[in-house]
Amino acid sequence: MVATNWPGVDPEWSRTIRVLSTSEVDAPGSVRRWHVLDNGAQLARRGLTPLGTLLCVHGNPTWSYLWRTLLSAGGDAAHPWRVVAVDQLDMGYSERTGTFRRLADRINDLGDLTDALGLEGPVVTVGHDWGGVISTGWALEHPQLVRGVVLTNTAVHQPSDSPIPSALRLALHPAVHRWGTTTSDAFLRVTHSLATPPLPADVGRAFMAPYRGAGRRAGVGNFVADIPADAGHPSFPALTRVAEGLRGLKAPVLMLWGPKDPIFSDRYLKDLIGRLPHADVHRFEGAGHLLPEDRDIATPVFDWLAVHGPVISGDDSHVAVATVGGEPVKDVSGEKDPAFRPLWDSLRELAAGPGKHDIAVAEMSPDGSVSRALSWQQLDRNIRDLADGLREVGVGSGSRVSLMVPPGTELTVALYACLKLGAVVVVADAGLGTKGMSRAVKGATADFLIGIDKALAAASVLGWPGRRISVQDLPATRRRILGVETSLAALGRRGATGDAGRGSEVPRTSVDPAAPAAVLFTSGSTGPAKGVLYTHGQLAAMRDTVAATFGIRAGARLVAGFAPFALLGPALGAVSVTPAMDVTAPRTLTARALADAVAAIDATVVFASPAALRNVITTRDDLSGTGRIALQNIELLLSAGAPVPERLLAQVQQLMPQASLHTPYGMTEALPVTDISLEEIQAAEADAAAGTVIGAGNGVCVGKPVHGADLAVVPLAADGTATGSNLVTEAGVTGEILVSAPHVKEAYDRLWLTQRESAGVTGWHRTGDVGHFDAAGRLWVEGRLAHVVTAPGTVVTPVGAEQSIERLDGVRVAAIAGVGPSGTQAVVAVVETAPPVPKAGPAGPQLAGRVRRAASEAGVDVSAVLVVPAQPTDIRHNAKIDRTRLARWASRVLAGGRPGKP
Repeated sequence: MVATNWPGVDPEWSRTIRVLSTSEVDAPGSVRRWHVLDNGAQLARRGLTPLGTLLCVHGNPTWSYLWRTLLSAGGDAAHPWRVVAVDQLDMGYSERTGTFRRLADRINDLGDLTDALGLEGPVVTVGHDWGGVISTGWALEHPQLVRGVVLTNTAVHQPSDSPIPSALRLALHPAVHRWGTTTSDAFLRVTHSLATPPLPADVGRAFMAPYRGAGRRAGVGNFVADIPADAGHPSFPALTRVAEGLRGLKAPVLMLWGPKDPIFSDRYLKDLIGRLPHADVHRFEGAGHLLPEDRDIATPVFDWLAVHGPVISGDDSHVAVATVGGEPVKDVSGEKDPAFRPLWDSLRELAAGPGKHDIAVAEMSPDGSVSRALSWQQLDRNIRDLADGLREVGVGSGSRVSLMVPPGTELTVALYACLKLGAVVVVADAGLGTKGMSRAVKGATADFLIGIDKALAAASVLGWPGRRISVQDLPATRRRILGVETSLAALGRRGATGDAGRGSEVPRTSVDPAAPAAVLFTSGSTGPAKGVLYTHGQLAAMRDTVAATFGIRAGARLVAGFAPFALLGPALGAVSVTPAMDVTAPRTLTARALADAVAAIDATVVFASPAALRNVITTRDDLSGTGRIALQNIELLLSAGAPVPERLLAQVQQLMPQASLHTPYGMTEALPVTDISLEEIQAAEADAAAGTVIGAGNGVCVGKPVHGADLAVVPLAADGTATGSNLVTEAGVTGEILVSAPHVKEAYDRLWLTQRESAGVTGWHRTGDVGHFDAAGRLWVEGRLAHVVTAPGTVVTPVGAEQSIERLDGVRVAAIAGVGPSGTQAVVAVVETAPPVPKAGPAGPQLAGRVRRAASEAGVDVSAVLVVPAQPTDIRHNAKIDRTRLARWASRVLAGGRPGKP
């Protein structure tokens, strides 16, 4: 009798089945007893007709209990699916057969069970760990039944040039194997300890229950022993059949992954993606091996089935059709530009033109001189030479190349060479911090890593993937230590001498505008940095949007204090120089360094982040007379990444009196979205103060849409959410901002759930920002959707009150956060003063009173005022305040805890 008092399991699901075995390891006519969890009878009792069957197969050393959330969710009338979760033979509560069953036997066993169940299609297999191999093996043998495949933390191939995971090597060691897997319960306990967060005690006991006593753990030991560690293993042929068979699988596939898995790491996910390139993939940052325990997988699985399942096949039911005023909005997201020109299209022309010997890209040294420069002719030749050299070592269409090179000549050449080859460049800059960058690089699983010495050393220590290529030639000992195969310098020489196939340049017509081109990472200011996938067409559209909006074309001379614009410069035909600064810390740009860079190329355009501009103003007294004159010749200044206060721009205007100052609004997913000049900001603020324009005020005015972009908002509900597809452009309606444009990203890389949410309205990207339009058609940004405060009877967006507080003397930066349960949150103001306070804590009565009055003028009632020496900001921009972190800190302080550092 099988006990059924397991938490989260309905006793009605548990059943045993007698199955005729056809396995070669069993005597003819043998009947085996299987235990399964099956919600089929429950569905029938409720009068629900299932849309299909989920066949769920566990790995080692778990059992069908792993799939209890799917069994429960499958009983919902909104998405009724029969869920059959099996206990494999010798595992869980199924029969202990006394035989050693190999991979091929287990695939055959599963077929015996499904025959006994009379399972009919459509079937979606679900597998975890070695259950992933077994379930996909069954799927390949039953293609007529299979409607889809779901995989979680599994592997179907072990690379011959790398060892199996260390945990499995230990478990296979003769001195450890029997004791660790069978005699004791060590293997079970170690596996269960991989859950993040730790398993609740009752759940842990349920997982251990079927394996009490060495006699019930033989299957655990046999499972480990059957791991095909090399080509000589008896199960290697069966594993290879499954692995290669997946290349021909046409059914939809969903992969859900926990990247903290020490066993099935991202390299196994990369292998699966290579075999199943059509798969939808989502990596849950922070989750590990026991993904179904670490995260809710039922919701994404059934959401995915709503898209790919039977009956409603092809119905993208999670995507709403946008309407404005009740009328559908045409979706132009799939339309191609017949005039597509790849990003590097103009380089050959500039390299052959009258200015071919003029500087194209340059970088500055701290002493104010140009440390290195390339002419247009040299840039084009170096790109072609390097492309030929990279092709020779295997970089080609679809190859992922992680670029860890500071902005400058080497990065420019490497980027364009990779793009010309059809490779996908992965850019996770050091501004993410070591932890954030490591997480990003590992998740992107690059095939090649091109880096400076410091990046290559980090790759060695932190285990970053990819064949390693240094920028410059390294001594043999250093190459060996860092695992470097070659260098960009050597590859460029090979290309130049013809050893790598000179003259085989990829022609323009071979570039597919819909092909992936780049993965660019967000700043990580609102959670783990997300990889944003761009196609060649979208990168080209970004170039064209910038050119059309700001008039930056061939002949312009650009100082790029922000990496994306440094790389975009050559595509625009603009001379580009990188100032002497730490690109990972924008606030390190000084007025003198900026002026030196401007003077070096007689720059007409400057791009710098708000934090960089603040430091330029702070250090302006260090400018020489020559430096001041150079800055006075600037015609256009762009600053983005965070809102730029009008008073800061006014100070910058004094340094650059001839410049038109613009603060485009955008994000990694769409840059730029809107644009506004200093004069337009001043006019908008005047309209807000006078109250003469409906909707003016309560936020940062970011202007009107850039060339080719459309904007709308989805109104906020009373609970602070924004749902639905009715897009609004009327003045004064606050909601989540949506954008549609040719240069909006293709998708979030390996984040299917995140992409699904961001593209919930066909043809539009949900930005996660909230704001509204005024009657003049200008957009006002009020903050992030995640930072909206739901106070009793009202919804509070933060930026309007923050701006009002920041107008106070002695207040440098203010932030609004919500403390308490949603719907009853208290509004807390956290301020950074000038000069800064020595330590964080409650504000003094006088300051608190002034802050409350200022917030009240913006229509916000502040319950508490706290002060901090410095606001917690993102690393990349040094400007975006982490209000979620502030809210947690404020909750602790207001509850009587020690303030500490927010």
